[in-house]
Amino acid sequence: MSNWYVVNTLPHQEIRAESNLLRQGFRAWLPSIMKSRKHARRIENVRAPIFPCYLFVKLDMEKEAWGKINNSFGVRKLLATGERPQVLASDFVETLRENIESDADYLKNDDRPKAGSKVRIVNGPFTESIAKVLMLMPGDRVRVLLDILGGEVATSLPLRSVSNIA
Repeated sequence: MSNWYVVNTLPHQEIRAESNLLRQGFRAWLPSIMKSRKHARRIENVRAPIFPCYLFVKLDMEKEAWGKINNSFGVRKLLATGERPQVLASDFVETLRENIESDADYLKNDDRPKAGSKVRIVNGPFTESIAKVLMLMPGDRVRVLLDILGGEVATSLPLRSVSNIA
């Protein structure tokens, strides 16, 4: 019977570890999101792990040679208690996968606001307020300029909290 297990990776080697495990025939999954990153005065979208230094692998302990996981590039170790890898709760990874995939539709959408555009705030204390986008920030956040009580205030909000004005 197959179960999900946790693989601890070397720092910043999650993608490398996942690709090596997949190449070896393991069913590996690295939960990740697309994240905006500022680099050399540019904002670029990069794949970022949700759990840095960790990924999941589905194994049948009786049929698969799981020992070679610990010797794969990018892998530190398969998390274990004693000699045997520690099994995750049966529905943990499936539930996590469903939630991340439902978010992926939003993250793939190219209707992200652009710097200088006007947006409507759709939730939180400033709901229905209009703001000017200053910049997209890492972690799927947006920095906006709000006109509040006759003054302008800059704040950052989750990208989900704003909607483009048509």
